[in-house]
Amino acid sequence: QVQLDESGGGLVQAGGSLRLSCAASGFTFSFYALAWFRQAPGKEREFVAAINPSDDSTYYADSVKGRFTISRDNAKNTVYLQMNSLKLEDTAVYYCAARGSRTSTSPRLYNYWGQGTQVTVSS
Repeated sequence: QVQLDESGGGLVQAGGSLRLSCAASGFTFSFYALAWFRQAPGKEREFVAAINPSDDSTYYADSVKGRFTISRDNAKNTVYLQMNSLKLEDTAVYYCAARGSRTSTSPRLYNYWGQGTQVTVSS
């Protein structure tokens, strides 16, 4: 069956860095767009970053542009999110998601989801 397993979350001070990983199985990873979303308490799930299949083109939310980098390793069936210069407002549960098409910023259009990993940024 399909599985997406996130890891790498934790507690970090503002200005610090974390790298999230999402290991996938159960589908043809290289054919899928991959994305990261996040959800803070009391807020809706929001788009963070996405990467397309084949050409690896990437897209970012304005709030993370220049600080976060999404990448994928098709040989390892893994997508990454490198997060630098973290801010208090980056605190959220981060989810990876997969879509059997090109990327989208809408969470409703993604077929598969991981269970999430908590990222907490402290002052």
